[in-house]
Amino acid sequence: MPTEAQEPPHEYRMAELAEAAGITVRTLRFYRERGLIPPPRREGRIAWYDERHLARLRTIAALLERGHTLTGIADLTTAFESGRDVGEVLELGPPTEEEPVRLTPEELADHFAGEVTPENLAAALDLGYLATDGEDIVHVSRRLLDVSAALVREGVPLAEVLRAGARVREHADALAALFAEMLTAHAPEADPQRLRPLAKSVVEAELSMALDRRLRGAGG
Repeated sequence: MPTEAQEPPHEYRMAELAEAAGITVRTLRFYRERGLIPPPRREGRIAWYDERHLARLRTIAALLERGHTLTGIADLTTAFESGRDVGEVLELGPPTEEEPVRLTPEELADHFAGEVTPENLAAALDLGYLATDGEDIVHVSRRLLDVSAALVREGVPLAEVLRAGARVREHADALAALFAEMLTAHAPEADPQRLRPLAKSVVEAELSMALDRRLRGAGG
């Protein structure tokens, strides 16, 4: 079957890109010199920019509106570009139960108002909570994203949420190993997927009772 030829990506000269982004050529040149946007494609002495550059400029504008400084945005850009991409984080395929969430940088900033710092971003990338996909960010779990944002709204600093996440990860890995070893030793013919709800029920019940004990102790 014949396929339609794809149109070549739209490209802009510097003045055209600045106009499309609603900034001056001088500002665009400053952003480029600061490394806030990727280098353009060069054809002789002419620099050509594309939709990726326009998306990055719109992201910069949105982050500036949310109170980020240009220095902070430059640090965030460096953190994103040195972070793992979606293919690395989800190299075995997406989680079987967790739903990844695609976000723009400004949407991520809205979830954690004032808390999206280069340090927190690097921690989230290291944990594998976040990955990059072009100009977008992917959070590997909608549940973790929603819970993290709720904790921050309650007044818990995002840095502390991420530190807790790292500690929970260690315990969760140990619990998963415990149940997997038990199944291998005593029910090697069982379907491993049937273990998931059983193991989750045990962990949820024990965590619920542990929280009850802690809350009773705090109340006493």
